[in-house]
Amino acid sequence: MKFIVSSASLTKQLQLISGVLSSNNTLPILDNFLFEIQGGELSVTASDLGTTMSSKLKVEAKDDFNVAVPAKFLLDILKTFADHPLTFTVQDNFAIEISSDYGKYKLSGFNGEDFPKVPAVEQESHLTLSSEIILNAINKTLFAAGNDELRPVMSGVFCDITNDQITFVATDAHKLVRYSRFDAKSDLSTSIILPSKPLNLLKNSLSSKEEEVSIDFNQNNAFFSYGDVKLICRLLEGKYPNYEAVIPKQNPNVLTVDKQLLLNSIKRVSIFANKSTYQVKFKIAGRELNISAEDLDYSNEANERLTCNYQGEDMEIGFNSRFLIDMLNNVDSEEVNIEMSAPNRAGLIIPSTIDKDKEDILMLVMPVMV
Repeated sequence: MKFIVSSASLTKQLQLISGVLSSNNTLPILDNFLFEIQGGELSVTASDLGTTMSSKLKVEAKDDFNVAVPAKFLLDILKTFADHPLTFTVQDNFAIEISSDYGKYKLSGFNGEDFPKVPAVEQESHLTLSSEIILNAINKTLFAAGNDELRPVMSGVFCDITNDQITFVATDAHKLVRYSRFDAKSDLSTSIILPSKPLNLLKNSLSSKEEEVSIDFNQNNAFFSYGDVKLICRLLEGKYPNYEAVIPKQNPNVLTVDKQLLLNSIKRVSIFANKSTYQVKFKIAGRELNISAEDLDYSNEANERLTCNYQGEDMEIGFNSRFLIDMLNNVDSEEVNIEMSAPNRAGLIIPSTIDKDKEDILMLVMPVMV
């Protein structure tokens, strides 16, 4: 049993799915890629039980068969080749010989039948989204998801799907992002929680060119299909927190400032901040925003002033600079509005200009007590 494949094409497909591989697999077979040859097409699959990803490419082959190939071993050898035809020969005992113009390389494979079976698409719900919508949703929300093992539902992105919009929410209790798309419509109304790992894999594998992504999901799994790639992930179980309840509705103090100037200023000042709180202090009076940070343990201090538009009472409020930087990096407009009510209440970061017919975004950040 053998097949011939371009080393560059194979490397590209394996790198695409290699992010699924885990360093602490409970089953040794999961340290392998599953190779399945059928009708002159090679399907390569990686899995960690929770997430499974596969991709297809054309090869020269006469037989249909499958074999599990050690993943790290294969990636290491493929990296050393330029674009080069490779011949894989698989023996009855799953020993694998790779032949190139330079020589031959032998390694031990495993029975592909021992690889966990991919969950079948039991279609209960279906929708189709453009890659642009999915990439935007992931980029604008995923950074705000938590990583607390005691609150697993907050380690993913909550997707609330209705007939006229889809809302994506992520929070770790210190920061929150709510991103809605009004140009993504569905015939169903439901909600699911997608884990962070498959969302990162989607982000890295979706091309920047516009393409349709087919999504099927049931109570347990979500199935993504685009191009030659399929990704299946187990959904997070549990009830997502009532995020609307923590968003303050009355915010009379509104600061409007150039996003890039604010971002650069926070980056500089935060270097001098305390390394446990990362606190930067905003002092707003009239048309002047004073940004400061200090680390009393090392006598470090920084202070900058920016011109701004401000409506409201003079205010002094502290924020975690890392949260602010993450949020401002994901705002597309040239100016941002920061809406506040009191120094001990959450602040809202909202783009000054946004296409309200297409999308809406709100970012919430909890204050650090001054």
